[in-house]
Parts: sequence; structure tokens; C-alpha cells
Amino acid sequence: MPFATPDFPQAGNQELFLPGVSAATGNGIYGDLIETARRNGTEYSKIWDLFAFGESFTPHLARFTEGAIRTPASISVAMRELIAAFTSYQNQCRFCTQAHAAAASELFGNEELVWSALRNLETSTLGAKEKALLRFVAKVTKQAAGISPADVATVRAAGWDDEAIYYAITVCALFNFYNRWISATGVPEMSAEAHRLQGQKLAGHGYLRGEKK
Repeated sequence: MPFATPDFPQAGNQELFLPGVSAATGNGIYGDLIETARRNGTEYSKIWDLFAFGESFTPHLARFTEGAIRTPASISVAMRELIAAFTSYQNQCRFCTQAHAAAASELFGNEELVWSALRNLETSTLGAKEKALLRFVAKVTKQAAGISPADVATVRAAGWDDEAIYYAITVCALFNFYNRWISATGVPEMSAEAHRLQGQKLAGHGYLRGEKK
């Protein structure tokens, strides 16, 4: 159930706004992935162009993402993928919403649940505990300066411990970065099928790419 209706405007671009970045794929793992996809005529995630351009430091970002979302914790990987999608939906970042809604759908085993939570949290069938956390995530995204101990206490009272709240904040903050990085550079969304396949890969294998041999 991707954007069957226009939840928010499409940019309409098929390439980055920065062609000099797209052209500079380099010789690292992301450059190799791009070259393989281009050679095979395969649709690929244009965020790889951003990672390839800054490959002296972007693998650290991939490792940070892996840790924030997949480190074993008192909050599930599925819920953290939903936070990534929810944050992205709040920021109207189509690429990240599609990518992480697909991963969350795989992990929850329920695409309808994920998209209902994104489109209307209060009327969704998500549990009360999860809704309380996503309300908090929305405030972190939209009103971070207004977060108070009372906001955290509300989330804690809903059943989340401090470890879970830490990871929720970290994933939300990380995707506020990603949403701006991707939207401002013009990373286009992929086809629904490509996002679905990528979601399966993220759900099953995470964010780390193998080192260049």
C-alpha cells in the first residue's frame, strides 16, 4: 500500500539535483554497487550515490544506522523501522517513507497496519503503547525544543523503558537528518516493487555492505 493517493507532492525528478555527485561514484563498495546495477540495467537506490560520493566517511553513517535500528534492545527492530518511516512521513520524505514502511511491513508482517499508522495514527489499529511512543516521536520531529521531562514520563508510563526511549529518540533524530539529506539532494523514490524488494533486504540483512575485496 505505497502512495496510492498523493499523500504529499512528488518532486518528479529521476536523478539527483547534483549531477556532479551522481557522476563521482568512486571505487569503494557503493561505487561498485552502482556500477554493477548500471551494467545490469537494474534499478537501484540513488542514496547509494550520496554514500559513494563521500565514501571516506559515509560507511560510518551506515554503521550508525545499523546500530540505531538493529542493536538488540527492549524496543523491536520492527518498531524502530516504523519510527524511521513515521518520522519520514512527518517530514514528507517520500523516499525514506517508502523504504522504511516496506521494511517495517516485512517485520510486522502487516502492511496495512504500517500504512494506517503513518496516515492516521489515532485511528490505526496500532496498540496504545506504540501510539504513545509515536506521538512522542512526532513531537521530537516537530517541536524538539519543547520536549520536557513530562513528555518522557508519559512515554515511560505507557510501558517503555529508558533504553527503548533512547533508541526511539536516536532513530527519530537520525531520520530527521536522512530526510533532509535525501530531500535536498533530490534522491528520487524507486518503483513500488523496488522498494518492496529493498524492504525485504533491510528487514533481513540490515544496513551494512560488505567491504571492498
